[in-house]
Amino acid sequence: MIEELREAGVTLPPIEVIPVDIMSGEQFSESFTSVSPNQKIPGLVHGDVRLMESCAILQYLGDQFPSALYPSGKTRYDVLQWLTWQAAGLGPTFGNKLSYTRYLADLPEIQKQHPLERFNTEAQRLLRVLDKQLSGRQYVCGDELTIADIAIFPWIRGYKWSKIDITLHDNVVAWKARVHERPGVVRGLQNGAPEGESERWSDATKQRYASGGSFMASNTTIQGR
Repeated sequence: MIEELREAGVTLPPIEVIPVDIMSGEQFSESFTSVSPNQKIPGLVHGDVRLMESCAILQYLGDQFPSALYPSGKTRYDVLQWLTWQAAGLGPTFGNKLSYTRYLADLPEIQKQHPLERFNTEAQRLLRVLDKQLSGRQYVCGDELTIADIAIFPWIRGYKWSKIDITLHDNVVAWKARVHERPGVVRGLQNGAPEGESERWSDATKQRYASGGSFMASNTTIQGR
C-alpha cells in the first residue's frame, strides 16, 4: 500500500518499518500489544492513532492519503465489499488450508484429511467467484488497482505454499501476473525479504517459516496467551 501510494504521487510523511519477530513471540510483548490487542501483525501507529487488522489499516491509509486506491462515490462500496470478501472468506480459507498443509506437524495425518479437503474445496469455490469477477476487468473492481487487490494479492501469490491450485482459473492467473509486475508491488515484496529471496525462498527460509508457523498454530502457544 505504501509503495503504491508513492507510485500514485502521494506525498507521505517519514515512515519507520519495525519488524516483529513472531517466531520468538515478539507479538506478545506489551509494546506490540498496545498497538495490536489481538497480538497479530500488522499494526499501524500514525500520530495518536493505533490500528490493528490489515483491512482496517488499508482503509485508514486510503482515507488519510486520497488516491484511486480507495475511490470515492459508488465505487468505494464495490471496493469495500471485495475487501470484506477477502477478510471474511478468502483469507481465512487460504489460511486454514495453509495451516493444515504446512504447520500442524503434531497432528495425525488422518485428522488432517477432512479439513484439508474442506478448505481446498472452499478455496476453489472462492477462486471461481474471483475468476468470474475478473472477467473483462484489469483489476478486481475495474481498470484501477485498489485496496481490494492489495488485500487479495498476497493470498493468491502464495498459492504454492498453501498448495491451492490457482492455475484452473485463467483470469486469476492473469490478474496475479498483472499485479505482480507493478513497480510498487515489486518494491513492497522486497521490503523485509531475505536478500535475493523476494520471489523464491531458500530451503532454509522455508524451514524457518514452517517452524514459525507451527509455533503460531500450536494450541499450546494459543492457550498460553
